[in-house]
Formats: sequence, C-alpha cells, structure tokens
Amino acid sequence: MLTPFQHKVFAVVKKIPRGKVLTYQQVAEKIGEPRAARAVGNALNKNYDPAIPCHRVVRSDGSPGGYNRGAKKKIKILQKEKALRK
Repeated sequence: MLTPFQHKVFAVVKKIPRGKVLTYQQVAEKIGEPRAARAVGNALNKNYDPAIPCHRVVRSDGSPGGYNRGAKKKIKILQKEKALRK
C-alpha cells in the first residue's frame, strides 16, 4: 500500500521523459515538499513498478545516486537513454 507521499512522488517521476533526469530536490519541490529530498529517495528505493522510472532521479551534484537494483544498473540505463555521459 502506497502512502499519499509516495503517490505524489511516483506521479512526478512517472512524467520524466526518456533521456531526461530530475534531482531528488526537484522532485521534492514539484510535490510541494522542498525539504523532503531524502524522503523522495527513500520512497523511490521502495519502488519496484517498472512503469515508474525511478532511475531518472539523480543527486543534485549530477551523480547517479542510489538505485534499488544496484547503482551500476542505474548508470547503464541512464547511459542507454543518453541521460548520462559515459
């Protein structure tokens, strides 16, 4: 069961187009919770729905950040989508 917060996060992340990324901070701001960047990361870590492209959310410094299927896999996916340079 998803929390209202998770619903908001997933709704924003679902709209990130292929080849683009948002930061955890940007997602937090878009849901009206500008201080909740870490909570966004925690919510995305619990996502296993392939329709929610949580790999398209990165750290503010541009580094990939974590991924519940492994950071290396996240990097590969982002490179394939041309959203991250090699």
